[in-house]
Amino acid sequence: MQNNVVAVTIKGVMPTANGCAVFLGDESKIFVIYVDQSVGNAIQMTLNGVKKERPLTHDLIGSMLLGLNATLDHIVINDAREGTFFARIILRMENELGKKIVEIDARPSDAMVLALQQSRPIFVARPVLDSVEDMTEILERVRKQQAEGSDEETA
Repeated sequence: MQNNVVAVTIKGVMPTANGCAVFLGDESKIFVIYVDQSVGNAIQMTLNGVKKERPLTHDLIGSMLLGLNATLDHIVINDAREGTFFARIILRMENELGKKIVEIDARPSDAMVLALQQSRPIFVARPVLDSVEDMTEILERVRKQQAEGSDEETA
């Protein structure tokens, strides 16, 4: 997994007219994945450490993995085609029959929530990172506008 993937972190989650924009990247490049509102909220709640009264779907999946003695090792955003991103969840399982690695197809948004909840790494395949538009300036501009808006509210 050396040079074919890049570790990324979530740099921000912003509401849009149709859902949320999730900004991810490393020190060299930030890109955006658009997700539906409910998953965007789940990502934001996880980032903010919000405690929920009842388990949401991603909490349920995490509990099921625990019950099955499976651990999420990492996720990889492994493909992007026509504006749609694809991801893989890599699980490690160990039981009386032995050790096993399981790879599951997933929406990147769901995979990101699970990785965040379990403090596991998020990777992007190098070809995907190379193919996406750098959104670093856009994120900086949005943050600046938000900061100016909150300054006006406190004035």
